[in-house]
Amino acid sequence: MAEKEVLLTPEGLQRLEDELEHLKSVKRREVAERIKLAISYGDISENSEYEDAKNEQAFIEGRIMTLEKMLRNARIISSDEVDTDMVSIGSTVRLRDIEFDEEVEYTIVGSAEADPASNKISNESPVGRALIGKSAGSVVDVSVPAGTLQFEVLSIKR
Repeated sequence: MAEKEVLLTPEGLQRLEDELEHLKSVKRREVAERIKLAISYGDISENSEYEDAKNEQAFIEGRIMTLEKMLRNARIISSDEVDTDMVSIGSTVRLRDIEFDEEVEYTIVGSAEADPASNKISNESPVGRALIGKSAGSVVDVSVPAGTLQFEVLSIKR
């Protein structure tokens, strides 16, 4: 089975590469030291420090594998590829919530770098999926668990 393509902006790629480097060069070493220290306490069968360190080591190794797989399958969306006529990955979209008459701005990104707190929403999220392919002036209906939201696309930029 083919692995899923991971869509990233250049900034998202850099963040993932930085995280991977930090895990490999810093966190691995720190956990190895914690394991070594815990083993020096003696009996590891009832040693909570050892258990905690081994669990953290497993988490770090799992995250490293995940990041390496994502980077191996990454496709970079450069700003030149972003069309300002239609919403696509990499677009920054200004919307008006029709019900509340409030404006909000979202950047559409791949799921690997989505961060709703920073207004970066995934192309796979309900809002992102509804916006892809729309142009300025379009009214978009978004089905969410609480009902249907309506947004007007005010502008699209890189």
